[in-house]
Formats: sequence, C-alpha cells, structure tokens
Amino acid sequence: MWRLALSKAARVKPTHGLTPTLQVAAQHYATAAAPEKIEVFVNDKSLLVDPGVTVLQACAMAGVEIPRFCYHDRLSVAGNCRMCLVEVERSIKPVASCAMPVMKGMKIKTDSPMTRKAREGVMEFLLVNHPLDCPICDQGGECDLQDQSMAFGSDRSRFVDNSFSGKRAVEDKNVGPLVKTIMTRCIHCTRCIRFASEIAGVDDLGTTGRGNDMQVGTYVEKMFKSELSGNVIDLCPVGALTSKPYAFTSRPWELRKTDSVDVMDAVGSNIVVNTRCGEVMRIIPRMNEDINEEWISDKTRFSYDGLKRQRLTKPMVKDEKGNLTPRSWEEALVEVAQRLSEVKGSEVAAVAGGFADAESLVALKDLLNSYDSEGLYTEEGFPSDGAGTDFRSSYIMNSTIAGIEDADVLLIVGANPRYEAPLVNARIRKGWMHNDLQIALVGTKVDLTYTYEHLGDSASTLNEIVSGKHAFSKVLANAERPMILVGNTVLQGHEGAATHQIVADMSQKLKSSKKVDKEWKVLNVLHRVASQVAALDIGYKPGVDKMTEKPKLLFLLGADAGLVKREDLPHDCFIVYQGHHGDQGAHIADAILPGAAYTEKTATYVNTEGRAQQTRRAVTPPVYARDDWKIIRALSEIAGNSLPYDNLEEIRRRLSEVSPNLTRYGDVEEANFFNLALGLMQSSKAQSLKQPLQPSILELKDFYMTDAISRASQTMAKCVNAVQSMK
Repeated sequence: MWRLALSKAARVKPTHGLTPTLQVAAQHYATAAAPEKIEVFVNDKSLLVDPGVTVLQACAMAGVEIPRFCYHDRLSVAGNCRMCLVEVERSIKPVASCAMPVMKGMKIKTDSPMTRKAREGVMEFLLVNHPLDCPICDQGGECDLQDQSMAFGSDRSRFVDNSFSGKRAVEDKNVGPLVKTIMTRCIHCTRCIRFASEIAGVDDLGTTGRGNDMQVGTYVEKMFKSELSGNVIDLCPVGALTSKPYAFTSRPWELRKTDSVDVMDAVGSNIVVNTRCGEVMRIIPRMNEDINEEWISDKTRFSYDGLKRQRLTKPMVKDEKGNLTPRSWEEALVEVAQRLSEVKGSEVAAVAGGFADAESLVALKDLLNSYDSEGLYTEEGFPSDGAGTDFRSSYIMNSTIAGIEDADVLLIVGANPRYEAPLVNARIRKGWMHNDLQIALVGTKVDLTYTYEHLGDSASTLNEIVSGKHAFSKVLANAERPMILVGNTVLQGHEGAATHQIVADMSQKLKSSKKVDKEWKVLNVLHRVASQVAALDIGYKPGVDKMTEKPKLLFLLGADAGLVKREDLPHDCFIVYQGHHGDQGAHIADAILPGAAYTEKTATYVNTEGRAQQTRRAVTPPVYARDDWKIIRALSEIAGNSLPYDNLEEIRRRLSEVSPNLTRYGDVEEANFFNLALGLMQSSKAQSLKQPLQPSILELKDFYMTDAISRASQTMAKCVNAVQSMK
C-alpha cells in the first residue's frame, strides 16, 4: 500500500486536494522564485520535500504508511476521519497529517506511543456502532476498515453494548440499480459525496443531521444520476456502498484477475476483468494516469452481464426455407468459401463494426485484397475527401487525453463528451476546476458537468470564428494552449467534409500563432467506437455510404449498428455475419460465424488518441465460438488463398508491416504533417452549412445501451427504466 501511496504522492500537485486556506499558502510558495526544498524528519530520517506538501504525502515519500479513511489524493481534503493522526514534535496533540502542510525542520513521528494510542482510539470509536456483519459483507477481503483495524487498532474495546438504544442503525437508501447501500456500515468519510461533486459533477449526495443522527444520502430519495456513479463502490472504504449486480455472487479471493482494456467506447480505459469458473463476475478499473486515471464509466463496469446473453455459439447457414440452421465449422466455412469463389473481386465487400480488433481487421483486409477487392468499410463515417484519412493527424486526438489538463481554452464542436466519452469529460471537468479551463461549445446544447459558453449550433458559427467575426475569435487568438475537440458524429454525412475542413483550417491558424507553442497540437477528434482508429490506420474506408457498388457477397465483421440494411442490397447478395451477439447484423445474415468477445481474446485496440493497447483473454469463448482472425485465416485456407500467418506473433508482425504504431503498445505515436493534410483537403462552402451539429448521445438514458453487448445486458436495461421513471 505504501508503494502505491508513494507513487501517487510523487504525481500529485502540491495544491491538489487541500483546503482553500492551505491552497493559498501552497500557491504562495509555488509562485515564489524557484522555492528550495525544505528538510523534514520522518521517524528521525531526513527528507527533502517541496513546500506545501502535506505531512501525509511527505511520509509516503519516506516509505511510511499512514492509515486513512477520508483522504483520497484525487479528492479535496475533508480531515474528518482522524485516522491519519501523527505526532509532531512540540505539538501538544496529534496532528491530522492529511491536512497539515510540512514546515521547515518539522519532526514527524508515525509510530510513537501517542500516535498509536490516537489511532487505537479513533478505531475504537469507528467500531462502536459498526455492524458485525463481515461474514455476509461484499466488502469482505477488500475492506479498509478490516485491514486497518488489524494493523492499527486495539485487540479490545472499552465500550460495552449495554445501553437501552443499542447500536446505531440507519435505513438503507435506494440510489438506483447499480449501487447497493447498507448505510449502517457508513463511517461518514464523505468520499462518495466529494466524488459526486468534484469528479462526476453531480450534487446528488450529501449529509443530513449532526452527530449520531448524521446520514449520507440524496436528501430526497432518488437515483444517483451519473454516468460515473459506480466509482463510489471503489472509493467506499467500508461496505456501505457495494455493487448491486455483483452482490452475494463471489468473494475477492475466489476471483482470477486479468488486466485488459475496455472497448465500450473509444477511450480505451484500463480495466481488470475478474472471473470465476469461466464466467466474468465483475469489471473494475486499473490505474492509468494517461487515460482513465482510476475511474471507469458505468457502462464499462456493469454491462458485463451482456457477455453471456444472446450469444452466438454455433456456426449457422440458411437452408432452402430461409431458416438459419446450425452447421459444423467445416460445413459453414465451405459454404462461405464456395460463395466467395462464385463472385468477382469487385462484387465482394466488408463492413467492420465497433468491436473489431486490429488483428481481425488486417486479416479481413488481406483476404479481400487477395481477391482484388478494395471494398473495405467501417460503420462509423469520417470525411475521406482529400487528406481526411491519409494522415493520422486528421482523425486522432492529437493533444492526448492527459493533455486536456494543460489546455487553457477548449472549443467543443458537435460532441457530448459526457456520454460519448465519460472519462474524457472527467478530464475536462478536472481542467475546468483546477486550471481555469475556458470552455465553449458549437453544436446542440447539452447538459455537461461544467459551465461553458454556447456559441451556436451550426457550422456557420465555426466559419465566423475562423474569419475573426465572432467574439470568441479573440479568446482563441489570446490562448497559449488552445484545443479544438470535434465529435466524430458531426463529421459524418454530406456536410462532414466541410465541417472537417473548417476545424482543420482553424486549428492550423491557431497553431501558427506566435503565442502557441510549436509542439502543441490543436486539432482533436473524439471517436465513439473502439475499432475506428485502427481501421483507419489499416486502410478501411470510413462509412457504409462510401459503398458505391452493390456487393453480391458482404462480410459483416461485428457490424451491429443497423446501418447496413437488407433492402439496400441486391436480392441475391449473400451476407456473412461474424460476431459474438445475435444482434442487428445477425438478423439479416445468410451465414453466421460465431466470434469471441473482448474478454475472450488477446487482441489489439487503438483508442481515440492513437494509443495501441491489448485486451487479454480472461475466459474462453463459449461452445464453438473462436477468435475472429483465426476464423478468417481458416476461411482463406478453405477458399484456396491461405493467409501467411498461423499464430498471434505472425499476425502481429503483419500489423507492424501495415502500420508500426499498431504494435507499440502503451505509447502514443505522435502525428504530424498538419500543413500537408490541410493543403490536400478539398475546399468547401462553409457559409451554406446550416444543419445543426448534433452529437450521437444527448441524454443519460441513451448512454446505457449503444452496442450489442450493452443491449444484451439486463443491468443496462434496468438503468434505462430507472432514468425514464424519474421523468
């Protein structure tokens, strides 16, 4: 634990999480001319620290573990649990280390008799009213109260439960279908309240009453209406807030943990998949400072139950009556290979869905290229005119997610990051709160978790900003680190290319300003699905509307958005669907090849900032389902055009040949050639653009069910019903 605290303390800014008074003091040191480090003593060992660092952080740097319940390095300091008390020389009473800044020559004692006695007293008070239900508590095995009572508490108590009233008890609250509350266990650390207000931006949680009557709740009983609500489960140091879907299903020591990556959006949040007996039991966040910090969205955390419902487990082919009937793998692949041999290369096309991994994308591309077909498309659209997809700088988040904290002005164009990318939105709110980030929005007005200036809802507003006629033009011109974040939704359709050209032109003008650092990237594209960036890197054409010729054989690689319709295709078109859920793509298919979900394969995904990451196989695919690239490889062999790779290493080598950044895991490959990309873009008449720039998701109820996995999830369905019932 102390190693984790040490690594966190080294990253935290001196003023982060302090009270306003302490922030003023710390900022005074920070604004002074290069303040020298000061010397403090932790258990008689000398340590040099920056001015403004708290005693708790200084102890963490010295490798000393300080117990805490209310303190969290990403939240403001509350100082109300008193578990972090330490002795400071010449102080007549113990000091709360989380809220006390260090001073020159301070001598801190973390294991003195006074410190031990203070901690035992605090723990004694916490356990007075705490229920003795550890055997049935879902927090058991991961409970800070259990761990710290063993390490820092006493082996006996002076309190005897002989009063008339007995132990304190609190009624449970119903805050929705995701978070289970057992409020009698609550120790009033207020972490959940501070998270809701500071990180999630939703002031739903608070306290009522004082002393023994104090309760944490929602004032009037209602749903905790946030897309990040599940993170309070990880924050709660006791079992007061636990996961409702996970309740009473397993114990932490029974679970097998697999590091992986989330694919429910394009952020690529790092996660840990917990499994038992070949079944996903829960998904929790994994720390990554550059992407999701230590948070994940509710869809990432709770939609895992959709992985075992409506699954495709056996190959199927339509019979003479038009009914899909189960077949063996050999029969299904022979049928598809025969159909493939009966058509010309120009009559074969493929559409990749949002869950397609880079290995299956490159395998499918190689297969179609071997038949002289270039009909490779993605469901998500993007302007491909000019240099739209020729240069990575045109379609990735060039400033990176962590770079949002360094920006001073942010212009959001036609996006709703709160529901399209909740972790990106959390970064924006963090910059708005701590770094005075100025935010403006062009597009449909949406409910975000921070204040912003609404400039208009059409692309003509962007043209006014570029030409300098708009009032916001001066704000951008005076910015040192301006950032433009454009949603992928508004770049689709017949006006997408014009909108893309406007924001690219605006970005280049800002980048050429003398005030802006030469290394600073201005243009950023926010994608919605996990497969899009990798598909564009590999060479897929964005959007099914780019499909000019009507194919006679169509591959749907997990394409479940409903954009490919049977009535738009020739009546004799043979549709092959390869995926893991019986969703919209499988409904129109003539042949079904069952694939593996992201928790069932080791695969490569590239997030919206162009960072390649890997999912890891946590469970095996159900019944006859197989890895997607292996299915395509087997099909190529039966069709007589064997692909030149037989294992994961060989196909990864092929990925490196196509685009080297696809296998540089964890690193962001910086994109350049902004001027060249802008020069190749086709000019557009921006003045004629009047269509509103509307994001893909406007409300919370639409956030929960956006793909095949979440649509199959009963938990997500309960969330939709809960949100709709509030209206």
